[in-house]
Amino acid sequence: VQLQASGGGLVQAGGSLRLSCAASDRRFGNNGMGWFRQAPGKEREFVASINWNGRVTYYADSVKGRFTISRDNAKNTVYLQVNSLRPEDTAAYYCAAARGAGITTTTKGYMYWGQGTLVTVSS
Repeated sequence: VQLQASGGGLVQAGGSLRLSCAASDRRFGNNGMGWFRQAPGKEREFVASINWNGRVTYYADSVKGRFTISRDNAKNTVYLQVNSLRPEDTAAYYCAAARGAGITTTTKGYMYWGQGTLVTVSS
């Protein structure tokens, strides 16, 4: 069981990126999915979560209105569109598969993690 995150890079403040997370197993279509991020020297923090069918989403206050989580279960892929990036968004971004089918905001609620993709925002 693997989650492969991609799409990170170096971008100027105000720019956009689209992060992707590809799952190796079609069974992930039954799980809620999430994105977290971790900046150097800081704890991993919740960014966004989506339920199993994509109809329910939830965001951290710090990214609400700028980031959008979505999923395509036919492609076993979850996306995070990140717009209006700020230097404080610089971090390694991790996707994860939840233990259940709904929204989960804590790391303990996730059982599989991707390797992370680095987003660097320059001012």
